[in-house]
Amino acid sequence: MVRGKRGELRIYLGAAPGVGKTFAMLGEAHRRRERGTDVVVGLVETHGRDRTAALVDGLEVLPRRRSHHRGVRVDEMDVDGLLARRPEVAVVDELAHTNLPGSRNAKRWQDVEELLDAGIDVLSTVNVQHLESLNDVVERITGVRQRETVPDEVVRRAEQVELVDLTPEALRRRLAHGNVYAAHKIDAALGNYFRVGNLTALRELALLWVADQVDVALQRYRSEQSITDTWETRERVVVAITGGPESETLIRRARRIAVRAGAELLVVHVLRGDGLAGAPPDSIARSRRTTEGVGATFHTVVGDDVPTALLDFARAVNATQLVLGTSRRSRLARVFDEGIGSAVVQDSGPIDVHMVTHAQARRASSRRVNRGALTTSRRLLGWVLATVLPAVVTGLGMLTRDEVSFSTDLIGFFLVTVVAALVGGLGPALGAALLGAGLLNFFFTPPYYSLAVATPENLVTLLAMLLVATLVALVVDRAARLAEQGARARTEAALLASYARTVLTSPFPLARLLEKVRENFGLESVALLERGDGEWERVACAGPRPCDEPDEADVDVPVTADVHLALRGRALPASDQQALEAAAGQALLALRQQRLAAQTAEAQRRAETTELRTAILSAVGHDLRTPLTSIKAAIGSLRDPDLRLSPEDTAELLDTAEVSTDRLAGLVDNLLDSSRLATGAVAPLIRAVTYDEAVARALTGLDERRLVSVDVPEDLPPVLADVGLLERVVANVVDNALRHGRLTPRRPVDVDGDGAITPDEPEIAVRAGAHGDHVELRVVDHGHGLPKNTVDTVFAPFQRLGDRGNTPGVGLGLSVAKGFTEAMAGTITAEDTPGGGLTIVLSLPMAKAVSA
Repeated sequence: MVRGKRGELRIYLGAAPGVGKTFAMLGEAHRRRERGTDVVVGLVETHGRDRTAALVDGLEVLPRRRSHHRGVRVDEMDVDGLLARRPEVAVVDELAHTNLPGSRNAKRWQDVEELLDAGIDVLSTVNVQHLESLNDVVERITGVRQRETVPDEVVRRAEQVELVDLTPEALRRRLAHGNVYAAHKIDAALGNYFRVGNLTALRELALLWVADQVDVALQRYRSEQSITDTWETRERVVVAITGGPESETLIRRARRIAVRAGAELLVVHVLRGDGLAGAPPDSIARSRRTTEGVGATFHTVVGDDVPTALLDFARAVNATQLVLGTSRRSRLARVFDEGIGSAVVQDSGPIDVHMVTHAQARRASSRRVNRGALTTSRRLLGWVLATVLPAVVTGLGMLTRDEVSFSTDLIGFFLVTVVAALVGGLGPALGAALLGAGLLNFFFTPPYYSLAVATPENLVTLLAMLLVATLVALVVDRAARLAEQGARARTEAALLASYARTVLTSPFPLARLLEKVRENFGLESVALLERGDGEWERVACAGPRPCDEPDEADVDVPVTADVHLALRGRALPASDQQALEAAAGQALLALRQQRLAAQTAEAQRRAETTELRTAILSAVGHDLRTPLTSIKAAIGSLRDPDLRLSPEDTAELLDTAEVSTDRLAGLVDNLLDSSRLATGAVAPLIRAVTYDEAVARALTGLDERRLVSVDVPEDLPPVLADVGLLERVVANVVDNALRHGRLTPRRPVDVDGDGAITPDEPEIAVRAGAHGDHVELRVVDHGHGLPKNTVDTVFAPFQRLGDRGNTPGVGLGLSVAKGFTEAMAGTITAEDTPGGGLTIVLSLPMAKAVSA
């Protein structure tokens, strides 16, 4: 009977073929069958894998529907048969498969949709490269376009998506052992689609896609349950430091918080103009080293309001947690100024704030004696003191009127005026003076309880208090301005030191410097512009929407008449002009340093050319002398009239001379080619060439060509190459494999009984195959391979890595092959042969792909 509900879809997702999707799916089918569920295999592709085929045994398998397409018999899944059989669970492999033309549905996933609509649960598989949204990404990574795709929404609608994961190394081992493809396909697969880099990228794509799927499922659940509260599912931790002695404690504590949350850690230091967050350069340097040591990133921002700057930075980087140290200020100080921590907590919103205790908590910093500019809270405290202290002095004077004299009361009001001036500046000082003079006149001078000024002495007292208040306040304000200027100078010095360190130590100083300027001043973009031939050119930039001309900038900082620093994002105060001019100067210095580095590189290339010529002369003396000596000895023996030689001896001497001449010609050719490459004199004539012709010609001149097996299909697409250069590349690579890639010396066997010597089996394999828009030629040996960590230097000149024995040659063969290949816009790489040995991979662009 027809079920009333739709069937459930369970998908096994893998990053690449061979990870075990079908194996896992069949394992689940067996488990369900053992629980009494009616399970039928609609279609399973074993691809000749014995272990997969063994898992099909014991399950009911529905016969396939046989069809013919262009004269070839093709077996497809029998959808009608499955619907008629109507099992509880159907096993359908390869969800993205394309059905034969004329089938019930164009795609297998559409067949599965019919099964689900009929109430049948389905187990299926799909690889990440077949997902529609990732198809182009996979093509860029692997060079192979997957023509069979399945819409992402079909997979997302599945009730369960299970990732079948396997490390790239384990998958390559599985492939090398013959558990995925047949033996004749292993080498090509390992060198093409199944490269470690490809598999790593595909694995990351699969993991990220599944993570997004989990997020979609979570959002679906929240919507169904009407949950509106914020759930912070992805973490990023920001820790704010002052540069003080507690900074390292905060960084390490924040690191532990980030590790437990699986989060990224960012360390931020706020430079502010009032000096309250200043720190010695050596303290900041220690904090940087600690940051690098725990694997975090260090950031510097500028802002007079530290809480606002911290929260702006945290929101900009999408932080979920903010770590702060507990205040070092006293309780009394926190009464009048709540402090950075409290302000951040009040305005943090969904960002969690951690207050971390440390040994420096509640210890007043010695730097806080000079507080810098008079803040609003300080002026407010001054007005409070200017109001409260005169009243306190008046009350004490009234209580002790009979015990103390008028002069004591007068000193008390003068003291109040000085205190108000020191704390609050001019305004509170004048207020305290006026209020104190009025209270003194009202309560302590006759006529009492009257504001009338009866004597000139009272007027002098009032004027003196006002003068003292003004003088003290002026001194305080001047000290505050000087402290503010000093604090700003320290901030600018810290920024300039940071910029100089970037220019001196960063591998890309100009780009990193502009990024630091953008980050420090909270800008949208920063660009360095240079004028040449009347037109402005953007030399380097950081951030989106960089300026192309100085007129487009919100702030334009000229460095020279033809070099400007263009800032976009907001207008900056004039007080930042000096720091910006210094940053612009550092940018110009970085630009000149960058260009000087390019000139140095060119000079180094010329020096290396000269060094190469010298090395050639010193390295080839023996290798040139050896064949010349053999030739001279052979010719001398042939010309000696007193030496009677048999025909066999004569033939042997001639053969020795010929072999030595060939060896000498090869050495000279490599030397000349190396010299041409060093001077840039190689000019290839590019045209369409087939690998089979190039390989046949390259092997013609090799004495031991019988040791080489060739599997280069004649129907491979042609490549774009220079015929002569390609032949030299193949000959050099194969010759190198014959010299250094054999486990044992050649074992001569007279197979035909005609005296001809042949090896018992080929030891070097030459194979070719198309891969995306390139065609690759692989020269595979099963010798000793290379020493560990030397693969990257195998193409360097005069390298004979891993040689065992006195094989001839100067180590230029692979170097010349690399130079010729790159001249033809191709690549040549070396990789380990599974089971031991070395494989050289030559990749050239396909002629059709380029011409199209």
